[in-house]
Formats: sequence, C-alpha cells, structure tokens
Amino acid sequence: MQDDTQMTLTERRKYLGRMCPRYVRAARAEQTRLLDEMEAVTGLHRKSLLRLLHAPSLARRLRTTPRAKTYGVQVEDAIRLIWESLDYICAERLTPALGPTAAMLIQHGELTLSAPVLAHLATISIASVQRRLTRFTQDTPRLPRHGPEHANRVARSIPVRTIAWNESEPGHFEVDLVHHGGALAAGDYIHTLQMIDVATGWSERVAVLGRSQRAMEGGCRRILERLPFPIREVHSDNGSEFLNDHLVRFWGTEITGLTLSRSRPYQKNDNRFVEQKNATLVRAYLGQGGWTRRPRLLSSMRCMTRCGSTITCSSRSCACAKKCATRSA
Repeated sequence: MQDDTQMTLTERRKYLGRMCPRYVRAARAEQTRLLDEMEAVTGLHRKSLLRLLHAPSLARRLRTTPRAKTYGVQVEDAIRLIWESLDYICAERLTPALGPTAAMLIQHGELTLSAPVLAHLATISIASVQRRLTRFTQDTPRLPRHGPEHANRVARSIPVRTIAWNESEPGHFEVDLVHHGGALAAGDYIHTLQMIDVATGWSERVAVLGRSQRAMEGGCRRILERLPFPIREVHSDNGSEFLNDHLVRFWGTEITGLTLSRSRPYQKNDNRFVEQKNATLVRAYLGQGGWTRRPRLLSSMRCMTRCGSTITCSSRSCACAKKCATRSA
C-alpha cells in the first residue's frame, strides 16, 4: 500500500519552488545547510536537487517515451476477481483490501497467484487501481437501459388536467388505488380500487389482489357492471398501475369515446374527491394495517356478500362486521 508520509511529485515541486529563492540568495555555507534540509524533507538525491534548483522552470515536462508496464495481465485479472467478490467497491476501499482478500481466495481455492503477483497487489497505488476499474467498467457488458422518455411514454400520451369541481354531467370519474400492505410494501397484498363520480358523488369500490394487469382489469370490469350510468372520463394519478399499455387499451376497447386524463405529478389535490373518500370510505373501515393473505381476502368477500357493502373487511371489530352480525342475528 502507498505510504502516506512520502511527498508526491507535485508536493516536492511546490516545496522546491518555495526554497529556490532562499537558496539563490544564500551564501555558500547557507546553501549547503539548505541542501541538507531539502534532502531530508524530499528524500531526493543531492544531485537531483541541484539539477532542479538550477533548472529554468520547475514545471513538469510531458513524457516523450511511454512508461514500461509494471503490472501484468495476472495482476489485472486478480484485481477484477477481487473487485467482483467485494461487490464492485470503489478504488479507495478496494486497494487496501487486495492483499487480505487475495489470501482468503487462495485459501479457499478460488484463486491461484504467484509471489510476485501478491507483492504487486500489496504495493499497487489507488490511482493505478482506479484506472483499471474504469477500464473494467467499460469492458463489462450491461443490460440495455432506457431513459426517462421510454418510461413515461404512456403517461406523456395522456393529457394533464383536473375535473372541474362544478361538473354537472355524470360519468366523469376520479380513480385511485388504496394500498393495504401495512408498514412493509412487499409481495402481493390487497388493494382497494375506488372510483368517484364528480357530478353525483357516486362511489364504487372493489378489492384487488396485487396490481397486475389481470387484477386491475378484473376490478374495472366489476365496477363497470355495477355503474348505473356510462363512464365518460377516467382521471387517475401517474401510477404505473393505471398508465400502462394494457389498461389504456382496455378502456379504449370497452368504452367508445372515453377520455383519459391524469393529474400533475406529486399533486394529490388534482384528485381531491377520490383522495377524500379514500380516508372516509376505505381507511375508516380497514385501517392502516396490512392485508396480505388469501384467507382474509376470502373472509372479507363473504362479509361483503352478506352485508351488500362494497367495503371489504374481515375484522370483527370493524363497522362492516358488526353490520353483518346484526343482519345474521
């Protein structure tokens, strides 16, 4: 590993630039003393110091002949393997770990290195490792990446607008998806798909398991079967569960002349009616807990069938369960 106590070439040139005026003005005995001091500080030979002090300029000259290669292919292959084993860490963290990690890989039979290669791994500098990591990154094939234009292709084709609060024509719906995943949103869990008509206040809710194309399309079909009037507009947020090719194609084939619109990103007030009903008609019954298992979903569906409510629940303490218990009694 590189010794941090030694001066770099740039630091040496800066130091000699400060000492050169003193050396030129000093007497012979004082010059001898200054040479001793500069030799002790920089670690350079006395003749090298004299050549630099009498040079026209201390600026470094560009190299005219290429430097001989110090580290061979075996060193680079070892660095690549260790880099991959340590999960592609940066050169500053990788360089001091080259020697110990190589010893562990050799002990477990994953790597075979000679003594000169191990010595090179122990003395290679951070800059040399960084140059090789840059080349490794360029040589490593990566999966094709699409920019934000490709990710927002469907969303950009749908206009941004808000449904007027005084809309008088029925059929302009705001739609949203309420998550019931609890504190950890992982795996498949139940969602409530809710649609609110702005003009009449008519609301429909249906439980869907996950956010797949089949689940979302099935929930929309169940809502369409229950609506007493046709849908003229569907206004959603920018979630990918709504703005995707499958669901846009579904709305286009099911309803002729349907208008699709979306809210501004991160502006929940654009979906103000459905956001309000998410709290009063969904969270008030189901709470903030997680609904992940299918038995609870089946129990909630039986509860919804008995009481005739579009709210799904399976807790005995909720209002829907009390209503079912009263009817069955």
